[in-house]
Amino acid sequence: MKKSDLVVKSNRLNTAIQNLSLSEVRIIQLAIVDSRETGNGLATDKPLLISAARYAEVFDVSRQTATEAILTAEKNLFERRFSFLDDQDKVVKSRWVQRVRYLGDEAGIEVMLTYDVVNEITRINGYETFFTKYLIEQTAMLQSRYSVRLYELLTQWKTAKNTPLFDLECFRQQMGLDADEYTVMSDFKKRVLQLAVDEINEKSDLKISYEQVKKGRKITGFKFKISEKSKTKTKNPVAVDKDSDTLDAITSMKMTDKQRGTFAAKLSRMSDLSSRGKQGENYQEFASRIEIELMDESKQAFYLPYLKKLGFQLPTTTTKGTL
Repeated sequence: MKKSDLVVKSNRLNTAIQNLSLSEVRIIQLAIVDSRETGNGLATDKPLLISAARYAEVFDVSRQTATEAILTAEKNLFERRFSFLDDQDKVVKSRWVQRVRYLGDEAGIEVMLTYDVVNEITRINGYETFFTKYLIEQTAMLQSRYSVRLYELLTQWKTAKNTPLFDLECFRQQMGLDADEYTVMSDFKKRVLQLAVDEINEKSDLKISYEQVKKGRKITGFKFKISEKSKTKTKNPVAVDKDSDTLDAITSMKMTDKQRGTFAAKLSRMSDLSSRGKQGENYQEFASRIEIELMDESKQAFYLPYLKKLGFQLPTTTTKGTL
C-alpha cells in the first residue's frame, strides 16, 4: 500500500456534517486519493476520471455493481452539501464537487472537487499530525455508510485511544442522519451505532467500544475507546486439515462472482451457520456478507467444511479450483 493510497483530510473536513450515501462516500474517497496522486480534479481545467474498473478494483465488487454505484452517485453527488466551522468559528456551507459528468462510453464519471474540499486536502503536505489519515483498504469492505462514517470520525483519535464526548445531536448529523431518522434511541443504537461498531470490529484494523453519557435519564452523547488490532492473523474458528496440500488448495481456490453468489446464498440457509446471522438480518443480507467473506482467503478456510457439505470440490495442488 502506497502513501498515495491514504485518504487524507483535515480533521475539520473529516468531522463535517454530511449525508453521503455509501457509494458517494467511496467516490469521494477515490477522488481524494486519486486527485492527490495525479493533480486532476483539483482545478477546472483538469477533471478527474473515476472509472467503474477503478471502483471495482478498490472495493472488490463486480464491474456491473461498480457501474451501477457510479451511475447512482452521479445523479445525486452534485447536490450533496456539508457544513463545517472555519478558522473564525463561522459556519461554512459547501458542496463536495463543483462539477460532475457521466461518461457512459468509459463507464465512469469525471469530477472536480470544490474549493473547500481542495483546500482541506492539499493546504499542507497531507501528512501532518492534525490531519486524519487512513488507508482506503481499511474501509473498502465496510458495507454500511454508517460504518465508514464512524471509522472516519474515530480514526483521528486512535493514537489517543479515547475520544472526547460526541454530543448526540452533532454526532447524528455527522453520521448523516436527518432530524426525523431513528429518533427513538433504541432504534438509533441498534440500526446505526451498534451496526457500525460491529462491522468496524469485524472488518477493519480498529477495535472499538462505546459508553453512553447521560444527563439525568437522558442520553446526551457517546464516548469511544479505540485500539488497533494486532497485525497477526487470528486462528480459524473451525478446524481445517493442516496438511500442506490442503492449505495450498485453499490458497488457490478462486471463485467467480457468480459462484460466490450461488454458494453464499446456500450457506446463508444452512442451520450449521445460523448462529453467525446478525439480529434483524434477513437471508439476503446474510448471504451478501458471506459473499464478501468468501473473497478473503483466511475466511475461505472457515467456510471450507460447509462448502464441502454443499458439494464443493476442493482442488488439488496441481489444478485450479473448480465448482
